[in-house]
Parts: sequence; structure tokens; C-alpha cells
Amino acid sequence: MDWPIQDIARMTGTTSRTLRHYDDVGLLAPSRTGSNGYRFYDQSALLRLQRILLLRGLGIGLNDIAGVLNHELEPERALQVHLRWLQDEQERLGVQIASVRATLAKLEKGEQLMAEEMFNGFDHTEHREEVEQRWGKDEYAAGDKWWRSKTPAQQRGYQRQHEDIAADYGRAKAAGAEAGSEEAQAIARRHFDWLQHGTQARSTPVTAEYFSALARMYPADPRFAAQYGGTDGATFVRDVMTIYAQREL
Repeated sequence: MDWPIQDIARMTGTTSRTLRHYDDVGLLAPSRTGSNGYRFYDQSALLRLQRILLLRGLGIGLNDIAGVLNHELEPERALQVHLRWLQDEQERLGVQIASVRATLAKLEKGEQLMAEEMFNGFDHTEHREEVEQRWGKDEYAAGDKWWRSKTPAQQRGYQRQHEDIAADYGRAKAAGAEAGSEEAQAIARRHFDWLQHGTQARSTPVTAEYFSALARMYPADPRFAAQYGGTDGATFVRDVMTIYAQREL
């Protein structure tokens, strides 16, 4: 049994023009062409089209899709791979949904937003070039591997630890604590331990230079400053961390 191109376009939510383009680029040929010039697709073609649409949905380009299909000769095996990808995507979307819900809840309650929570589940690799330029390709690769090795629950737990640290910095500043006070330095110690845990994939530990460089970056970059209540809050965090690095590292 086969189906005409119009029916395939309707069932898949695509267009006849798209299906003809897939044929033109050698991605999906019709199983036969009628005497009237109409294109027809059988079950084998439908299986291939399903794989194409699944890969397109994952943001993969047509040239790369052709390479994948040419190396995956067994439809069952290929669909198993696609299923795993879709399950991973479903999990990522679930984290994004929770992130947006949390942001909405905080907005409704008038609570402060935390950058880590707002962007949990979103693609952090968009900043890859910036991170590699600042810290090096090896640092990015190691950190990315470590982060991806964590379950969503572990990722959220790690982010919540930083939220608590940032909130305690804010409370200490509001209470008038000095940067070198025991209270503020205790927070910096937790901050250092948190960073150290997050760089387990590194071959070297968090050094005084690394800790101080991060400290200077917080008030200088609005994206980081926002995590600590703005420039004033980030400046307080910088001073606390700088003193900790001088005294303890």
C-alpha cells in the first residue's frame, strides 16, 4: 500500500513542496511516480520520513540527516536511538517547564529572581565560545562533561546551594556585616566549597587566583551581578571573596 503526496503532507503536517525538496536533495525519494506525475510513498518511505522529521525536530540540518540515515540501515535500531533522544528532550523540557513555573511563582509573590533557577534546563552551551575564551577549551569540556553527568535532580540541588549562598550574602550585606567579618567569611567558605565541588572534573583545584578572578567578574558583568542583587551586592561579594582568597588560599 502507498499514499499520494497530498495525503502524506496532510498526515505529517508538512507540505508537498517540502516533500519534493527532500526528493530533490536526495533525502527522500517517492516509492513510485504515477503516470499523472503524482508521487506516492509506501511504508518504507514513511519510516524514513518519520526519522527525517524526528531529526529535524531535534534541530539537525538536512546534510547531517542524510549522513545519519545513510549509516543507519536498520529502521528499528534507528528508531530506538531517536526514542532515547526524544526521552532526553522530554526530560529537558520538563526541567524548563518547572523553571518557568518557578519564575512565575516568584513574580507573583514579588520574590527575587535567581539567574540559575530561571535558566535551569536551557542550553548553557550557547555561551561556550565565551567560556572557552575566558577559561580555555579544556576547562569548558571538563565542566560540561561533569554537568551532563548529573541527573536533573542533582543539577537542581547544586543550583539551589548557590541560591542559598547568594541569599546569605544579601542578608549579611543588609545587616551591615563587614566583608572581613566572621559571618561574611563563613559564607565565602561555603562559596569556595561549592565551586570546588563544581570543578571536580578539573585536574587542578580552585586556586586563590581563580577565586579572585571570579570575584572581580561578578560586579563587572551585569549577568553575574544580577545574581547578587545588582552591582552593589556583587561588589560586596567580590570584597568578601577577595579577603577569603588572601587569608585562606
